[in-house]
Amino acid sequence: MYSAKIKEFIRTYVKALNEGNAAIFAGAGLSKPAGYVNWKELMREIAEDLNLDIDMESDLIGLAQYHVNEYEGRNKINQILVEEFTKDVKTTGNHKILSDLPINTYWTTNYDKLIEANLEANNKKVDTKIVPENLSYTVPDTDAILYKMHGDSSLSHQAVLTKDDYEGYDLNRKLFSTALQGDLVSKTFLFIGFSFDDPNLSYILSRIRILLGENSRNHYCFMKRVGRDDYGSDNEFRYAEIKQELKIKDLKRYKISVLLVDSYNEITEILKHIHNIVTRKNIFISGSATDFGEWGETKTYEFSTNLSKEVITNKNNIISGFGLGIGSCIIAGALEELYKNNEKRIENRLKSRPFPQVTTGGIPLKELWTKYREEMLSGVGVSIFIFGNKEDKKTGEIIGANGMKEEFDISIRNGAIPIPVGATGFTAQELWEIVMSNFNNYVGVDALKPLYESLGDKTKTESELIEIVINIVKELTKYY
Repeated sequence: MYSAKIKEFIRTYVKALNEGNAAIFAGAGLSKPAGYVNWKELMREIAEDLNLDIDMESDLIGLAQYHVNEYEGRNKINQILVEEFTKDVKTTGNHKILSDLPINTYWTTNYDKLIEANLEANNKKVDTKIVPENLSYTVPDTDAILYKMHGDSSLSHQAVLTKDDYEGYDLNRKLFSTALQGDLVSKTFLFIGFSFDDPNLSYILSRIRILLGENSRNHYCFMKRVGRDDYGSDNEFRYAEIKQELKIKDLKRYKISVLLVDSYNEITEILKHIHNIVTRKNIFISGSATDFGEWGETKTYEFSTNLSKEVITNKNNIISGFGLGIGSCIIAGALEELYKNNEKRIENRLKSRPFPQVTTGGIPLKELWTKYREEMLSGVGVSIFIFGNKEDKKTGEIIGANGMKEEFDISIRNGAIPIPVGATGFTAQELWEIVMSNFNNYVGVDALKPLYESLGDKTKTESELIEIVINIVKELTKYY
């Protein structure tokens, strides 16, 4: 489906994400689909003030400077920035996906607030650097740092826009250049919606190239392939094609690989694919049992323990709510495997979240559990459901686990893929029947349907069921 180059990017960037070394550099193209203007539209009225045609201008930085010279100040430019980048717009799918990925470093030349708004909407704390003074301190307990290299619409008078601003950049905002140099050396960047005509970035990239030579880290950028339909004549198209080829070759000097796409929608699909690979590494195991049914206590415990072991062996992370009866087995199995392999950061591989049983606070226990489940399941890409029953405190009867049903619903809302092991019975069987009754909606991968059907086969052994679950998990990383 993807070219070899894009497949290589996905592998490399996913690895960087998992290791905490991934970074984003966002340009105007990322925000444009939200409804913000591009550079030319931003400068249209400025050009009209100078009796110039914006469609004939390519040096927009020079154009902004001409206006400052002519009108002895930048008051109008400042006002345009405020008006254009504080208006209400809708966020984009790409912003949402990026903000949900484990990226802790963002750089942008954009003046809008879409990046920080989306991160905050994902309950992430952002340390935003707008002016050099911001780089002298660190906001504690942050999830991401956002460097606004050219400033922000809230401080329009300090935004980098004119020739004066660019020429004085290394004097007035040198700390940004230094910080970016460090990140370009230590992190893998994805440039998205960005133009490489920015003189500051070109200077920084050239410095990195000279200092490190062939030892520079590889970075990536998306670029839309020029198409014939975008041009009025064959000559114009061929000219643009040649220029794009030259630009791609030039970016190789800076160890930036260009990822060509035929449409901008492809970028969203690639980001979705990366998101799914990353989140599907995190597996939620939901299960509880007061009555062990046909399985019996020993077999139930062994199955739960061994399932947990195999999930860890498959290099996945486990999140679990410490379910009644079998929660200890899930935790013990994971710990045993992690200790056996001398895992150094157990807290990254296993998250156990026991539920509070008593509260004297203002939030009712049921509501508290729901909020707890929602937080616990955020960032999970796959949810496994096993067994699922409890004793009704009033009647003493064995009933289905309504908490498991709620975890199923939350998983679906979050876009996680459910894997109910129907053969374990009880609520897990009910959920398996629900999934199989509308397989395309819940899973949507026809090739996996035979494996899912086998999960309801009660003649399968525990080992066979575990093998089926792990095979499904492995296969899911290949699909959206």
